[in-house]
Amino acid sequence: MKYLELYKALKNKTVFTHNDIRKIDYSFQRRRLVEWQKAGYITKIRNGYYCFSDQEKNEQLLYYIANQLYKPSYISLSSAMAYYSLIPEAVFNISSVGTLKTTSFDTTYGRFEYRSIKPSLFFGYRLVVINNLTMKIAEPEKMILDYCYLVKPRSILDFESLRINKEEIMQLIDFIKFDTFLSVYKSTIMNHRASIFKSYTNA
Repeated sequence: MKYLELYKALKNKTVFTHNDIRKIDYSFQRRRLVEWQKAGYITKIRNGYYCFSDQEKNEQLLYYIANQLYKPSYISLSSAMAYYSLIPEAVFNISSVGTLKTTSFDTTYGRFEYRSIKPSLFFGYRLVVINNLTMKIAEPEKMILDYCYLVKPRSILDFESLRINKEEIMQLIDFIKFDTFLSVYKSTIMNHRASIFKSYTNA
């Protein structure tokens, strides 16, 4: 297979895998991928995952890649807070939650971190379409509950350390939905952590 044949076949796939190529050409040899990387045609994200090098590297692309590298998962925690413009600092690591084991990947596109939750807690995300890329991002209410569940805040100081924009978060959070999501956890500890957040926001 020639590179132009690959590009024509997969140009609409933002992230493609070796298996995607094998579906087009079963006899495809991996050494061609190495050659195309050296030529600057494609970029290796991690083993088995690639992008065409003409892809613009931006926040949306990183979120999309995060969804693709480790499934099922969605963007949450500090990355979701940055997406909703709730924290002032730039987030250099892309944080996600999913149902597989906790792991991280250091790639040519940055560090992708995944925290594990129970399958029953894999909900509360929305599909966001930006520049024709569809990605899963936690709803604001679930983003906070993921933080409570995984980071385990003990006091208001833990929320203050995030430097969350209180005015913005009060506009974003639907506390009826927040309590509905919280009820799924059926946890006294989570109820306590959620109450700390409410005290922080004066809800």
